[in-house]
Amino acid sequence: MKIIRAEFLGMCFGVKDAIALAVNTAEREPLTILGDLVHNEAVLAELRAEGIQVVQQPAEAATRTVMVTAHGASERRLTETRGRGLNVLEATCPLVHVAHRSLKRLVREGFHPVIIGKRDHVEVRGMTEDLDEGDVVLSEDDIVNLQERPRFGVIAQTTQPIDRVRHLVQLLRKRFPRSEVRFIDTVCQPTKQRQNAAIELARRCDVVVVIGGVHSNNTQELVKTCSRFCARVHHIQTAADLCAEWFRAGDTVGLTAGTSTPDSVIEEIECRLRDFTMSATPTQRKEPYETAFHAA
Repeated sequence: MKIIRAEFLGMCFGVKDAIALAVNTAEREPLTILGDLVHNEAVLAELRAEGIQVVQQPAEAATRTVMVTAHGASERRLTETRGRGLNVLEATCPLVHVAHRSLKRLVREGFHPVIIGKRDHVEVRGMTEDLDEGDVVLSEDDIVNLQERPRFGVIAQTTQPIDRVRHLVQLLRKRFPRSEVRFIDTVCQPTKQRQNAAIELARRCDVVVVIGGVHSNNTQELVKTCSRFCARVHHIQTAADLCAEWFRAGDTVGLTAGTSTPDSVIEEIECRLRDFTMSATPTQRKEPYETAFHAA
């Protein structure tokens, strides 16, 4: 069995910076994080082990200092939180800040805001809560159901596949040919890199294992993307989720991971796959074990 890693996989700089800020702050003072800092249970468990509390609402915080997650928050929510006398630290990814600023600029210039993303996702809520009006779309039906406006200003949730985003922008322009549609590309570079690398990986592999939290949007999108090019795709969170029955002698197995997946988890899963190979009988081992790093 040959194991190939995607060229780009795992934690992005925004997640690494958020984790470092949380850990460094907790070394100085008690800290509460408002919501899941990232959508990965292994990371959250490590933060709790550092004594960091996680709550969903500011009213539940038992510490004076609280932290906003890497997904960001609305100005309205930040103001309300500070109004409770809490010291607010922002772990918001810089590229999420770019999306917020882009949305504000479009609204300021008179465009009706349209966000391509998951309506209930924390990142999208952080954008919509500051809007007087706006639409969130994720499908062709959503575009069909929009009302005509003279000007549409479109941005995207940072972890959306750029192909889907561009497709929906084209549909919007086709649906409303008399309207001006201005699109600002706010899909982050780490997402684009991981999506493109996942496509190249899936094309080469018999099986693809996608590693990441079950609530991680970018991980879910990697699963969908890989499934377009490979018939056997498995989404797991830890090495314990792997099943030997998924793999056959001679398979080429691809590994990719979402942007909140730690390197340690990826390494553990790759080692477990190696164990599957080494425990096979000689007749089952048609190929020697090999790890290759794909260069797209």
